[in-house]
Amino acid sequence: MFNFLRRKRKERYGPLVYLSEPTILYHTQTEKVILEIIEEKLNSTNVILPSDYGIKDVSNKIQDAEYFVAVAIYGKFSSLVCREVEKAKAFKKKIYTIDIASKNDDSITYYFDEGVPEHIEWLNEEQTREFFNRFLGEDFVGMAFRGFFLGYRKNKW
Repeated sequence: MFNFLRRKRKERYGPLVYLSEPTILYHTQTEKVILEIIEEKLNSTNVILPSDYGIKDVSNKIQDAEYFVAVAIYGKFSSLVCREVEKAKAFKKKIYTIDIASKNDDSITYYFDEGVPEHIEWLNEEQTREFFNRFLGEDFVGMAFRGFFLGYRKNKW
């Protein structure tokens, strides 16, 4: 009845990829850029996107994927991403990492690596909470950088 309200999705192709990202990136411009990187580097739009499921745990779908892509912010995996990387390792999945960083001019750089680079820091629950609180703080790098991740909002979350 309301078909005109549905978002038209691209036709899916390529190997099945599971995307593990911090929840603060769900439904952001950054998530869209990450999907473009996956399409370019892995030749796939066939991505299991946990953000499509809200906060429901869908990590059981890792076993169905051919590739696993983990997202780090400033060289840090959130506790959620850490748990999912461990599951991907247990299932012997091919793992890739996208590390998101900013430069001095507030531009964002995405580093795509096979495996998990040694410099990646694995955060526990409390470290993740502290990192995200600092990351989302008013004085973080600048509104341009925060805006890219979270949109331009007058208020915090």
